Amino acid sequence: MPEAAKAGDTRVLIVDDHALFRYGMRAMFTSTPGYEVVGEASSGEEAVRLAEELHPDVALMDLQMPGMNGIEATRRIAGASPNVAVVVVTMLGDDDSVFAAMRAGARGYVLKGADGEEVLEVVGAAVRGEAHFGPEVASRIMGFFSSPKSAPPSEAFPELTSREAEILDLIAHGMSNQEIARRLYLSAKTVRNHVSNVFLKLQVADRSQAIVRAREAGLGRDGT
Repeated sequence: MPEAAKAGDTRVLIVDDHALFRYGMRAMFTSTPGYEVVGEASSGEEAVRLAEELHPDVALMDLQMPGMNGIEATRRIAGASPNVAVVVVTMLGDDDSVFAAMRAGARGYVLKGADGEEVLEVVGAAVRGEAHFGPEVASRIMGFFSSPKSAPPSEAFPELTSREAEILDLIAHGMSNQEIARRLYLSAKTVRNHVSNVFLKLQVADRSQAIVRAREAGLGRDGT
């Protein structure tokens, strides 16, 4: 039997829609001195609610869950419960997922293939207020910032908000609203609203005209 929780132990909330994974994480943390698992959630909605009710020090957050995904849950927890450090634990190691989590307020990001020592290192750093990432994720971040970048879409179209400019760039790459919604972790309705605002501000009638304007400005040419 694990030792009883002590005052000062790091309080952990585990968020994942797979019961077996939650079981494994619970087993690891309950057998590690200095940690107490205070709750489990199987959805983003439940994670937000339990973060407010249980006041954990850290929430281990999966990204792909039915209903509210982990990015939106992270954003809501960071807004409503800023003292909760969110650490993403996921199979997704692509740039879009990593940076979406960072923008949402995650303090750590580690892949599910990592060993227990790596997970504990990332969690410990996040609880101390540091931003920490597993080695694979950190190398992707370093590669992203060290590679040459073209001028951002917001400079080509200053009348657009940063989100609208980002969506225009994806439109120029030929992505549909549904694909954009999946990539940016937004609802289809939100993407439609942004697209309408882009058309209005650029004074274009449809998607094809928006693509022409965007590509004339150099957007959509570097691949997805």
